[in-house]
Amino acid sequence: MKSEFTLAFNQICAEYNLPRDVVLDAVRAALVTAYRRDWKIASTQNVTADINLETGLARIYLEKIVVKDTEAVEDSETQIPLPEARVHKPKITEGDAIFLDVTPRNFGRIAAQTAKQVITQRLREAERESQFNRFIRQENEIIIGTIQSITPHGITLHLERTEEALMPRREQIPGERYTLHQKIRVYVLEVRRSARGPEIIVSRSHPRMLHRLLELEVPEIRAGQVEVKAIAREAGGRSKVAVIARQPGLDPVGACVGMRGIRIQTISRELHGERIDVLEWDSDLKTFIANALSMNQVLCVSIDEHASGGRTASVVVMDDQLSLAIGRSGQNARLAAKLTGWRVDIQGATEAAVWTLEQINKKPELLDALRSDIAALIPRLAAIMRSHEDTRYPYTDEERRIIRDTVSAVREALIARREMEQHAAIRQARERRSAQQRIEDDRREARREAMSRVPDMAYETSLDTLDLPEKVLSNLLQNGLQNVGELMERVALGDEALLMLNGVGARALGQIKEAVEDSELNFIEVKAAFEAEEAVDAAETVEETPEEAVEAVIEETVEVLDAAQELVEVEEIVAEVAEEPVEEIAAAAEPDVSAEVAIAEEAEPESVAEEAEEASGLEAIFDPASIGLAYEYEEIEVEDDTADDDTDESDKDERRKGKRKKKGRAVLYDEETGETYVVRKRRGRTRDQMWDEYGDF
Repeated sequence: MKSEFTLAFNQICAEYNLPRDVVLDAVRAALVTAYRRDWKIASTQNVTADINLETGLARIYLEKIVVKDTEAVEDSETQIPLPEARVHKPKITEGDAIFLDVTPRNFGRIAAQTAKQVITQRLREAERESQFNRFIRQENEIIIGTIQSITPHGITLHLERTEEALMPRREQIPGERYTLHQKIRVYVLEVRRSARGPEIIVSRSHPRMLHRLLELEVPEIRAGQVEVKAIAREAGGRSKVAVIARQPGLDPVGACVGMRGIRIQTISRELHGERIDVLEWDSDLKTFIANALSMNQVLCVSIDEHASGGRTASVVVMDDQLSLAIGRSGQNARLAAKLTGWRVDIQGATEAAVWTLEQINKKPELLDALRSDIAALIPRLAAIMRSHEDTRYPYTDEERRIIRDTVSAVREALIARREMEQHAAIRQARERRSAQQRIEDDRREARREAMSRVPDMAYETSLDTLDLPEKVLSNLLQNGLQNVGELMERVALGDEALLMLNGVGARALGQIKEAVEDSELNFIEVKAAFEAEEAVDAAETVEETPEEAVEAVIEETVEVLDAAQELVEVEEIVAEVAEEPVEEIAAAAEPDVSAEVAIAEEAEPESVAEEAEEASGLEAIFDPASIGLAYEYEEIEVEDDTADDDTDESDKDERRKGKRKKKGRAVLYDEETGETYVVRKRRGRTRDQMWDEYGDF
C-alpha cells in the first residue's frame, strides 16, 4: 500500500508534467536548504538528504573527515576521531570521509514548513526548463493555438496548460481578421528564455509556414519525391513556389496543385485567400527566370552579372502581356526577383526593338561583333518597326523571331564589350601597380645601398655637430632628420633627395654637402674594382697541369719566333726607306703632298737616321690590328713654298728644331695611296703586357 507521501509525490509529477527524478531532486535540495538554514551549517560543508518513497521519511547526512584521535580534532563540525568513526563503519581508516546521520527528531514537521517555498520554487524552475526544452524541439514547426487576447502590438495565443505564445503585428497576415477563442495554425519562429518561462514567438506571414503547409497537404513533398527549391512570399497577396521532381516521370507542379487544384486551394484558404503560383525549377538560369514570371510566352532573357545595379536579367515579352509580367504595383516582377535572386528588368517587344536600333545607330562598331546572319537581320528589324509604327497589328511568328534574335544578340555584344573594357582597365591598373611597386623597390634598394655607405657612428651623432647655419639646421629638424646618419643617407641618394625637403634649396644644398665633407664622418666606399682585381688574381693563381704548362711554353716560343721573323722584315724595310732618296719619295707622291716632302728634305740626315732607328721597333711598322695596339696617324700639313717666301728664316729653324725633338716617330710612305705619314708610337690600352714582352721603345 502506498503512503500519503508517495501519492502526493506522484500527483506533483502529473500536475507539473515532470519526471520523477526531477521532482525528487527538488525535494532533496529543499531539505538540505532547510537544514542549513535552521542549524547554521556552513555552505562549504557537504550535506545530503535522502527520502524513502515508501515511508516518506527524510534523512539528513553530514560529511566528516576521520582523524587519528580526539586530540587531533580541530573542528568537531567537520572532523571525527577514528575510534568514534569505527563505531559507525568498522573498516574505515584515517583520512577517509564518512557520512553521519544527523537528522533531528522533529525534522519532518519543521522541514515541511521551511522547505515548502523552496520546493515550490524548484518545481517551477524545473517546469520552465521542461517547457523550454519541449518548445525548442517544435521550433520551425506548425502548432495550433487559441487566440487569448488581441492588442495593437500583437496577439497572445494559448497553447497548452499555461503556455502562451506571442504573434507580433509584423508576423500577422495583412488584412486578416482575428477573433477571440479562434483556433489558428501558426509557425513557431523563435523560442527565448526569460524569467517567467519560455517566450514563444509565432508567425503566419513567414515563408517557411507556406513550406510546412505544403508538406502537410502534399504527400509527395513529405515523402521526398518532390523538393521545394525556393519560396518568395508577400503574405496575404501572392506567393511563388519553385519545385523540382526527384522521381523520374513525376510532374512536380501537378503534384503540388492537386486534382482541380484542391491541394493548393486548401493552403490558400488557410492563408486568407493568398494566391500561390507553383512553377518548375530549372538549372538553366534563363529558363528559371522565364518560369518565375509565370507567363505563357517570353521572347528572350539576357543575364548580366556585372551590371551597375547588381545582377540583372533583361526580359522581353509581348506588348500585350507587359502589364501581366510586371503585375499589380510590380508584384509579379518583385516576387520573381526574390525567387531567383536576380534583378528583373522587363521590356515590351516594341520598346526592346527600338532600343536595339538606337544602340546600333550610336555604336556602329557593334555590327562587327555580331554574327553575319544576325547583322543581316538589322535592316529587316528596322523595316518591321516602320511597318508597325502606324498600325497596332500583332507581330507574326517570323517578326517575333527577328526581334528575339536581334535584341538578345545586341545585349550580349554590349555586355561582352563592357567586360572587355573592364578587363583592360583592370589590366592597366595592375600594370600601374606593378610599375609603382618596381619604383618602390628601386627606392628601397637605393636607400639600402645608401645606408650601407653610412657608418654606424653617424646615426649616434647629432646634427648640431655639423657646421651648418641655424636656418638650415632648423629646416632639417622640421623635416624629421634627427642625426647625421639620416642626413648622410640623403646625400648618398643624390641631390633630389635633399631638394625634396622643405626649405632646402640650391644654396642650402651646397652648405649641407660642404658640412658633411668637412665632418670627420666619411662615406664607406664600395670597392668593386678592387674586388674584381682580386677575383682576376685568384683566377690566375689556379694551378696548371704539366701538360697545360708545356702547351703554354710552346705557344710562347712560337709567338717569339714569329715576332723575331717580323722584326727582321721590319729592319729590312726600314733600311730600304732610309737609303731611298727623299726626292724619289716626293716624286712618287701626289701633287697635294709636295709640301710634306719638302719638310722631309729639310730635316737633317742625323735626325732622319735617329727617327729611322727609333722606328725600327715593333710599333713603327706592325699593323695595329694584328697585335691589338693603338696607333695615331697624323698627316703633316705644310703650306705651299710660294706662300712661305716671306716666312722668317728664324721661324723655320725653330720649327726644324721642334721636329728633331719629337721622339718615337717614323716617316712612312704608302705606295697604294701615294701619301706620306708620320707614325707616332703609343701604348695600347688593352694589351699592355706585349710591350713588356718585346721591350720598351
